[in-house]
Amino acid sequence: MKYEWRKQGKALYGARTAPALITVPAQNYIKIDGRGDPNGADFSNRVGALYALAYAVKAAYKAASLQQEIDDFAVCPLEGVWAQISGADLEKDKLEYTLMIRQPDFISGELVRQAQEQVQRKKPNPLLGEITFGAMQDGLCVEILHIGSYDDEPASFAKMAQFAAAHGLRRTGDYHREIYLSNANRVEPCRRKTILRCPVEPVSPGSMEK
Repeated sequence: MKYEWRKQGKALYGARTAPALITVPAQNYIKIDGRGDPNGADFSNRVGALYALAYAVKAAYKAASLQQEIDDFAVCPLEGVWAQISGADLEKDKLEYTLMIRQPDFISGELVRQAQEQVQRKKPNPLLGEITFGAMQDGLCVEILHIGSYDDEPASFAKMAQFAAAHGLRRTGDYHREIYLSNANRVEPCRRKTILRCPVEPVSPGSMEK
C-alpha cells in the first residue's frame, strides 16, 4: 500500500478559503534554515537540496520495506516557516525561514541519515550537511487556503487577523507557516494554492467559548 498525504492527511491539508481553527500535532520533518530574498539563488539551492534528500529517503524506504504494509509513500509538499528579522514593512532580503518537508511517522532518523550520506556520496552538496531531522508542533492555529500570488498573501493574512480577533485569539509569535500545494514552476501565480497558518492562543481564559 502507498501512503498518500492527500488522502491520509486530509485533516492537515484540507484548508478552505475561509479562515478556520486547526490544532496541528507534532510532526517529523527534514529541515534547512535560510535567510534573505526567496527569489534568490540561495533559496532555490536550499529547496533543491531538501528535495534531493526527500526523494532519497523515499527510495531508501521503498527498497527496505518489502515486508511492510506500507511499501511506498508520496513525498509531502514543501513547507516554510517565515519571520522577518526586523522592521514592520516587508523587506524580502531581511526574511528568515526554515524550509521543510514532512516525513511520515514510519520514517526514522536513522533512515534519513543513511539517505543523507548516500546523496552526499553521489552528488556532493555542502547544503546537505545543513539539513536536520526533527519534530515540530504548531498547536492551535488559524489557517486559510490562499489562492493566488505569494505577493497577494497580505489580503489572506488580514482575513485571518479578523477571524482571530472575532474569536478572542491573538498570535503567539511574529512568524507563520506556508504549505505549498502547487509547484511554483508549473502553476501560474494566480492559480497557486498555499495554506497559511499562524499559531494563536486565547487572549483570556474562556475567550474561545464566548
